[in-house]
Amino acid sequence: MKTVLITGTTSGIGKAFAEKFAYEGYNLILAARNEQKLKQQQAALQETYHVAVKYIAQDLTQENAAGLIMADIDKWKATIDVLVNNAGFNECGFFTDTSLDRELEMINMHIRFVTELTKRILVHMKENGYGRILNVGSTGSFIPSPTDAVYSATKAYIMSFSNALCGELSKTGIKITTLCPGATKTEFAAKANIQNTLLFKIAVMNPEKVVGIAYRKMMKGRRLVIPGIYNKLLVAFSKVMPISLTNRITVFMIR
Repeated sequence: MKTVLITGTTSGIGKAFAEKFAYEGYNLILAARNEQKLKQQQAALQETYHVAVKYIAQDLTQENAAGLIMADIDKWKATIDVLVNNAGFNECGFFTDTSLDRELEMINMHIRFVTELTKRILVHMKENGYGRILNVGSTGSFIPSPTDAVYSATKAYIMSFSNALCGELSKTGIKITTLCPGATKTEFAAKANIQNTLLFKIAVMNPEKVVGIAYRKMMKGRRLVIPGIYNKLLVAFSKVMPISLTNRITVFMIR
């Protein structure tokens, strides 16, 4: 039975991924900050799907988070067949007004943590000759976003990093996928205080729908997944529009 490691699993897309992999018969290792929610999630998944579920309660913004997660994985002698780097959050607003501390935590989680955990897991996947890694980006991976400058920059890193790994690993049994969802009905928007913006009123997708699309394409080894017609069109138009215009649209959508 294969094992998947998923980060940021107690709500939203991460929770939907945990449900999907459990349904597909995978054993799970869940990593998130809230231990009480992780315990509840562990019990529910084991009871419903009869799979083995372990969890690691860890603040993933901390610089040593990846090392602590790997220490548990090594202690359990677990083989990770699939890694889903889902954990993330947003600090939204004009850059001069937002919290620098939160933005540095975001950089740590979205860039440092994802890079280190991926590198450590890839070492084992190469030894085994198989692996699937899904890194969660965003439609913001394609669009520099006024009022979301740091978030979109970190998601652009995730896409560039993942695309490069695709090239390096193309002749191996390891496939790297970047998932770039748009607005999704999760706690993400409320935590960033953008739930009432126009961005989260148009073509908002359910996390289960996003994950259903992503799972199928990830397992087929697809490099990029943009779920939903609206999001595909958004990305396509952003590639041909001048940045001056996308900047104005972005500010309008996030107000």
